[in-house]
Formats: sequence, C-alpha cells, structure tokens
Amino acid sequence: MRLLRIFAAMTMALGLIPSLAAFPAQSPPTGSDADTAAIKQVFTDFYENFTRHDAHATAMTFAEDGDFTNMRGVHRRGRKEIEAWFAALFTGSLKDSRRTDIVRSIRFFTPDVATVDADTTITGTKASDGSEVPPRKGLMIATLTKHGGHWMISTFHEAEFPEPRATSADRPARAPANP
Repeated sequence: MRLLRIFAAMTMALGLIPSLAAFPAQSPPTGSDADTAAIKQVFTDFYENFTRHDAHATAMTFAEDGDFTNMRGVHRRGRKEIEAWFAALFTGSLKDSRRTDIVRSIRFFTPDVATVDADTTITGTKASDGSEVPPRKGLMIATLTKHGGHWMISTFHEAEFPEPRATSADRPARAPANP
C-alpha cells in the first residue's frame, strides 16, 4: 500500500513538470522612467553638494539610518554621523576637492529598492603635507530605498581603483629559467 502511494505521488509530480514549463520565468522588477531619473538625480545632488563642500546637503541624500563606507573603509552610520564626517573632511583634506559620479547601472529589486553602480572621480584631495593627490578614481555601489516617494541612499560603499600597473616595457626582463 505504501509503495502504491509513493508511485502515485511520483506520477502526479511528473505530470506537473510539463505544466511548469508553461509558466513564464519571473522577470526582475523594473523601475519607471521617473524612478530611474530620480535615482540619477540623487547621485547628481550627492556629488554637487560634495563639490560645494556642503556637509548637510550631502548627508541629506542619505536615509536617516543610512550607512556610508568610504574608499579607505571608514564607516559612518546615520545621517548625523555622515554629516559630521563630511564636515570634518570639507575643512581638511577635501576642502578643495571636486567629485563626479556617473551612474553606470541601476538594478531594481522591488519598486522601492534599487542598487546602483557609479564611476567616481575625486580631484583636489590634499595630502597631509598640503600637496595635491592625483585624481582618485573608483566605483561606488549604493542601495537606494524609496521613503515617502523620495529615493535616498541607504547603503553607500566605494572602492578606489588601484594605480595602473607598469606596462611590460617598464618592467625589467625576466631572467631565463635554469634548465
């Protein structure tokens, strides 16, 4: 009797397999053109406020409980900590800095959650001796969430690209291997 039930269950399961093919694959959510434009505007607001050295306006692009991690791995949580961090930087090493973020891609997970990859360039950073640091380039990865109809940065992580490696003409030739 037990074997008969197992056989019946397997037959029913196998019978369902062809009907599963009739269901279309779940397509990922897509944002509206207005949502895409609004997300791009958040990035524009972020880098323009950064370039104006306005710590408050820069922090206001973040959600109240947002997370910020910079190129060196420094982490700040919450809009107040983020604002204080930028205020200190804008009177120090970033007082003459300029920033540009160009959105590379936006992926919507739900109508109210999206991730964004953006190329970042920061110029005008000062070293501790006052000299200007070469332009810094990197990748920003952010998760944005919609709060009360407005997109805000919830998590922000950026990574600095390494300095380009020397070309083969710049490297010494390798000694031949011993036979």
